[in-house]
Amino acid sequence: MKAAPFAYVRPPTLDDVLGELAGGDGKVLAGGQSLVPVLAMRLGRPGTLVDITAVPALVSATVAEDGYRVGAAVRQRAVEHDPAARAVPLIGMAMPFVGHRELRSRGTVCGSLAHADPAAELPAVACCLDARVELAGPAGRRTVPATEFVTGAMTTAAGPEDLVVSVTFPAAVAGEGYGFAEIARRHGDFALAGVVTRVRVDAGGAVSAARLTGFGISDSPVTRDVTALLRSSGDTEHDLRPATAALAGEVVDTGGDTHGSTGYRRRLFGVLAARELSRALRRARERRETT
Repeated sequence: MKAAPFAYVRPPTLDDVLGELAGGDGKVLAGGQSLVPVLAMRLGRPGTLVDITAVPALVSATVAEDGYRVGAAVRQRAVEHDPAARAVPLIGMAMPFVGHRELRSRGTVCGSLAHADPAAELPAVACCLDARVELAGPAGRRTVPATEFVTGAMTTAAGPEDLVVSVTFPAAVAGEGYGFAEIARRHGDFALAGVVTRVRVDAGGAVSAARLTGFGISDSPVTRDVTALLRSSGDTEHDLRPATAALAGEVVDTGGDTHGSTGYRRRLFGVLAARELSRALRRARERRETT
């Protein structure tokens, strides 16, 4: 199939972009790796594609006091190789699992968030870190926490006239460790189940905060505060298995398909969660000792 007819514009300023989106019949084009297949299958029929890659403010990624800010048109591959992105270790851990190299060369970080596929890695990273998504629209600019931005499968808090301007990931701090893992049929495929973990320890090495986000297990990333779980269950993967298995029963609600049943995904999630929480805790203690 071919896409239905559409107009194409490439505005030079953010105000011009918002003007083209006014009315709700436009669709933002940044990398196009999710949009083009949707158009080709005629699952979407926008009247106008609004190419945002000519807006200078949207094509930069910078480190500021509040974290690592990625503009809406910044390619995933650019972030993957940006030395400044090391301020957010989870980005480096997750990015090699996002599609394939060729897709990352065109796809954008904000585009992945806006597409909100339940099995995508970057929305889960954003939720685990409590990243902040900046939106611009008819009502002006506003900032939405990542956990509130993704509202369901392929659904976000952005309206049809809104533009995702940027996402800001908080930089790592002393005593913080991270974990990331997923299981997919082939490398680059969407995950059957995956977990992102963040653990913070105090000066004595005791757990002060722990957070876990699962993806591929529900219609949107599922984030839980697991501080009490980690404090009460022990440090090793073996110690954590019973608690993460129980957690899997609560959070994994995706239906079974040809790739795996709900029970299979719960098993995957429980094992990955225990392993990555243990690893994140170990890394947090190592980071605390060296800073």
